[in-house]
Amino acid sequence: MKIKPLKDRVVVKYSSEELEKTPGGIYVPDVAKEKPQKGTVIEIGSEVKEVKVGDTVLFDKYAGSKIKIDDVEYLIIKEEEILGIVEK
Repeated sequence: MKIKPLKDRVVVKYSSEELEKTPGGIYVPDVAKEKPQKGTVIEIGSEVKEVKVGDTVLFDKYAGSKIKIDDVEYLIIKEEEILGIVEK
């Protein structure tokens, strides 16, 4: 399934984070961790000007609307909710 955001909306796929291990050697499961505030832009709406598909972006913890497609979580946010672009 493909998502095409409207107007100034952006579809972001959460960045995959490695399994976290505590100093005591315990692995923290994904459900116990907060979602990353970083992701990759998958699709953009027709009015988006600052970001492009493939950019890694930072966003606020409570920004946008979360959706799940084929067991992959995505976030649909407005362009103005993106805090910055991570340069490589």
